[in-house]
Formats: sequence, C-alpha cells, structure tokens
Amino acid sequence: MSEGRKEPSREVAGRLHSAAIHVLRVARTVDGESGLSPARLSAMSVLVFGGPRTVGGLAEVEGVRSPTMTQLVNGLEADGLVRRRAVQEDGRRVVVEATPAGRRVLRKAQARRLDVLVELLQAADADELDLLDRAAEVLERLSGERGRA
Repeated sequence: MSEGRKEPSREVAGRLHSAAIHVLRVARTVDGESGLSPARLSAMSVLVFGGPRTVGGLAEVEGVRSPTMTQLVNGLEADGLVRRRAVQEDGRRVVVEATPAGRRVLRKAQARRLDVLVELLQAADADELDLLDRAAEVLERLSGERGRA
C-alpha cells in the first residue's frame, strides 16, 4: 500500500453499497411507466446497452435459467421489443436483439430514471456535484463500466 493511501474499509464498502441501493430505489420509482416488468426492463437494458445475446447468454447475465429467459424473450418478442436472428457465421445459433421499438422503450425508461436523479441532485451544491462527478468516474473505472449505459 503506497504512503498516504488508506486501506479500503468494510465500513466504506457498506456505506457505498447502501447508498447505491437507496439511489437505485429512488430511480426505480418511475419504472412502472414503461409498461414492462422489472425483469423485462433489465433484459432490455442488457440487449440495448450490451448488444445482442443468445438466450443462454442473456440468462447468464441476468442470473436466471434458460427456460425462464426463453419465456421472457418470447413475451418481449410478442410485444415487438426484441427479435431473434441467426448468427451469420453459424446459422444454427440464434441471438436476441432489441428492435427499434424496444430501444425506444428502454431509452424512455432510462430518461425517466435520469429525470428522477436530476431532481434528487437539485439539493446538492456545486462542490457536492463535482465530488459526485469524480466519484462516478472512479466507480466507472473500477467497475469497468465506462461508457456502457
């Protein structure tokens, strides 16, 4: 450990975990306006921001079994939000991708969440906003999520 650098503590990790959960709960308050269940919104988010996936790959990312994801994808497909297509290199493999309508639904849901967070941040002063911006940059770097959502 370099001089002047503190060892990360479980207390800091715990506070960060708790704060992240609370902020997400605040942001999720508008998710019902999308007309999609939390599971469907989550799967759409993976497809829109992470790109096409096989049903099995999507199930793995979402932490569910393939039959469960197949049912979810069937519903999204019936609603016109995703489509299945054969992989060019291997016509036996099929991936699921968001349709333009699916991308629109997800982008609107994301915009509503961001509106809620902007409203929440109205109470922060300029120094706090700068600190949060720097903290977000660090979290993006540490989690490898820079530029994904």
